Amino acid sequence: MAETTTSTQQAAGRRKTLIGEVVSTKMAKTIVVEVRRQKAHPFYKRVVSRSKRFYAHDEQGTAHLGDFVKIEETRPLSKLKRWQLKEVVQRAALVAPVEEQPVV
Repeated sequence: MAETTTSTQQAAGRRKTLIGEVVSTKMAKTIVVEVRRQKAHPFYKRVVSRSKRFYAHDEQGTAHLGDFVKIEETRPLSKLKRWQLKEVVQRAALVAPVEEQPVV
C-alpha cells in the first residue's frame, strides 16, 4: 500500500522563519533579533506595532548590530535559544568601528 502525504503533514514538518533586526551581539555565538509586526487593533481598527525579541545561535559571528537577518526555528539550544541564524538579508548602513585599547 503506497503512502500518501497531505499538505497538512508537509506543513507540520516545516520550520518557521522570521526576519528581524539584530539588536545585540554581546554574547558569544548568540544574537538577539527583534521582530516587529504591525497589526490592526481588534476593536479600534488602528494599526498597532508589536515587537518581540528572539535569541538566535550565530556560530561564525557573521551578524552585526543593525543587520536584518532571517532566523529559523530549531531545537532548544539553551534556556532561551530556540532559533538559529539562516542568512543575513541586509547589512547595516554604518558599522561602528571596534576601538582598540591603548597599550600602556
